[in-house]
Amino acid sequence: MNIIYVLIPLSVILMVLALAFFFWAVRNDQFDDLDTPALDILDDDDGRPPGDEEDSPPRHRGHRDEEN
Repeated sequence: MNIIYVLIPLSVILMVLALAFFFWAVRNDQFDDLDTPALDILDDDDGRPPGDEEDSPPRHRGHRDEEN
């Protein structure tokens, strides 16, 4: 029964800390844009214009290219 006197204040302290961290995150704009980071992985654009193949790996030459 004596453990109740420890657990109740400890749980209240943890709840206050969790709320403080939550409001800190909201105040510092941590939840501003939740959609864009998830969609960035789907964007293939690496910043180069189309057709600019500098620094791209060499293409594999097929059997038909070797005959010509």
